[in-house]
Amino acid sequence: MGTVYITQEDAFIGKIDERLSVKFEKKIILDVPLIKIDGVVVLGRATVSPAVISELLERSIPVTFLTENGRYLGRIEPEVTKNIFVRKAQWQAAGESAQAIHAVQGFVRGKLKNYRQILTRRQRECPDIDLSKKITQLEQAIAPIDTTHNINSLRGLEGAGSAAYFGCFNQLIKNAEFQFSHRLRRPPTDPVNSLLSFGYSLLRHDVQGAINIVGFDPYLGYLHCDRYGRPSLALDLMEEFRPLIVDAIVLSTLNKQLLTPADFVTEPLSGAVSLTPEGRKTFLRLYAQKKQSEFKHPVMGRKCTYQEAFELQARLLAKYLMGETEKYPPLVLK
Repeated sequence: MGTVYITQEDAFIGKIDERLSVKFEKKIILDVPLIKIDGVVVLGRATVSPAVISELLERSIPVTFLTENGRYLGRIEPEVTKNIFVRKAQWQAAGESAQAIHAVQGFVRGKLKNYRQILTRRQRECPDIDLSKKITQLEQAIAPIDTTHNINSLRGLEGAGSAAYFGCFNQLIKNAEFQFSHRLRRPPTDPVNSLLSFGYSLLRHDVQGAINIVGFDPYLGYLHCDRYGRPSLALDLMEEFRPLIVDAIVLSTLNKQLLTPADFVTEPLSGAVSLTPEGRKTFLRLYAQKKQSEFKHPVMGRKCTYQEAFELQARLLAKYLMGETEKYPPLVLK
């Protein structure tokens, strides 16, 4: 089962024996063995019983709360693991250390190379569109990464590469009912940005859970600046997964017409666009399927799921920071 997503407004989340039970209007709408759950995400308003909170904490299962349109609110999670050596190495590398710079180079390289792969694949599939200029801009951002030893400069390369990628994102969409002009976050005011933001919120839940399992402090990162309440390391490690998981799902969903404009609603005052309850169920199902899909991990040399890869990448980062390996290898797929 993996992650359980609860989308029903005013649901009651309880526990019956060794099972998680979700009720609405006194009827059971979801019943899952606790042993099959590794995370719970509540979207919108729901009541969670104290017995469930206690049981989930006992089992080291985090609960994340999002608004109904996917904005992150917070999470309840068990105590951090007892592996103090991982956190010690993480803190010792803070700032502009050689280790921090190397890690940031990896995060940025992984993200931009995966961006490039999406564009080159689209170019091969559709020779009638010309993405060569944007691919060249991405390559120009990737080329100096290994010789750039300043984190702010690496942030600049990441920004330049992302601008090139999103500058042609609309050309990746083969559905005339949806258009994308530029990235809008707070709030997303069109369906494509709404899907991207929602997907990134789900991805954050999964990556933050993985780095907690490994023993990291999620709030101390290297690429993302320290900010009160921001899980910077989770956002760092997310970067290489954004194009591989969320962007891939969004493009596939739109291009296969699995969602239509009728699956979105607009909030009158803010103009924020979000999925309808049915649209949300469709996207959550596709996201869950993507997490469980398999690929051959280029470093481990074996098949794994994306869900497993979150923790694998976190462990590879821990090994690097603790001096057990010479490099941090970002996940780059061809």
